[in-house]
Amino acid sequence: MSEREALHDLLRHSHHARPEDLPVMARRAAERLGGADMIIYLVDHEQRELLPMRGPDTPPREVLTVDGTLAGRTFAMLRSYPSDGGGEGASASRLWVPLLDGMERLGVIEVLAAEPVPAERVAAYETAASLVAELLVTRSLYSDTVERVRRRARMRLAAEMLRAQLPPLTFSTGSMVISGILEPSYDVGGDAFDYAVNGDIAHLALFDAVGHGSAGGMRAVMLASLALAAYRNARRSGMDLVDTYHHIDDAVRQHDRRGMITGVLAELDQRTGRLRVISAGHPSGLVIRRGKVATVLPTPTALPVTLGDQRPPVVVEESLEPGDDLVFYTDGIIEARSDDGEPFGMDRLVDFTVRALADELPLPETGRRLVHAILGYQDDKLADDATVLLVRWLGPPGPGPEPPAGVLA
Repeated sequence: MSEREALHDLLRHSHHARPEDLPVMARRAAERLGGADMIIYLVDHEQRELLPMRGPDTPPREVLTVDGTLAGRTFAMLRSYPSDGGGEGASASRLWVPLLDGMERLGVIEVLAAEPVPAERVAAYETAASLVAELLVTRSLYSDTVERVRRRARMRLAAEMLRAQLPPLTFSTGSMVISGILEPSYDVGGDAFDYAVNGDIAHLALFDAVGHGSAGGMRAVMLASLALAAYRNARRSGMDLVDTYHHIDDAVRQHDRRGMITGVLAELDQRTGRLRVISAGHPSGLVIRRGKVATVLPTPTALPVTLGDQRPPVVVEESLEPGDDLVFYTDGIIEARSDDGEPFGMDRLVDFTVRALADELPLPETGRRLVHAILGYQDDKLADDATVLLVRWLGPPGPGPEPPAGVLA
């Protein structure tokens, strides 16, 4: 059966499909493409493990680690990799395919086949995997099944509230990639990030609300939630950066006059690389160009939120070059401490980020490894949230919808 027929069958059955039906639908698509099965693995929230999504006839499968496995390499590098041998019965060959919703990494798919999948057929399985990913995302709006598979621990209420408000971790327009990550996954404090792309302008925000621990964490999450809502309200009303800052400041102050939030508000014009930033008492952002720090953005250029009525904000402008990487982060990154009390610090942040970018990792993988390095540095015991928002500007948009070369790198 042709690729078109296989995809048509997936779509036809999707209109009344539950998440629990997707493993069976994936198998049926594999058979129509000449394979034996397509097994879905979802990445956990900490992005350390790939968890099988089991159907009624799914072969027994173990949890796989992202680090040190071919499946994990597929997830990390956004590329398909064949793995011949080791199959069961008539399925003597494997193909690992990334499970992507746009550029958002959901996991991987294991394709089982009697013979190695010909190179010219790999794209057909990748297309089917993309459709399965879209169905996973849409069905997650109506069900908890996918979320339950992805969880490896019980999520605290504060984390439940905040994570429900975050955008997808990664998004690409073809001329720009945005990727964010927040740790810890199951018990957050007051960090949050947001973005939106409206026409040629990318809107970026990173917030760090004061307050940690169970009681303080809930207060911080309430403040961060209010900042996120006020930010989106201002953005969708067409406010500029200065008015957006004041709108957030007013909204939070009216709710909690003693609350305090540091943050970064930014706009990036994809046509020109023009970057405009307000840093409200927040750590400075970095522009990395050709393996070196080209610019340390000035900070602070405004007072933290709830103090915005005491001094007007200043907008800083910077011109990016094609290929530049923009790094925003919260203080939980640089203030992470080892067992002997030594902070992770700015030098380690710069060194790690530059080395990761030199390895030509996909942007979301750079963020994943950076945050995991922070966790490892303090023995997986974060005293504060560690949040990173990365942006790569690849250059002005092209004339058509095809992404430029290297967009996945």
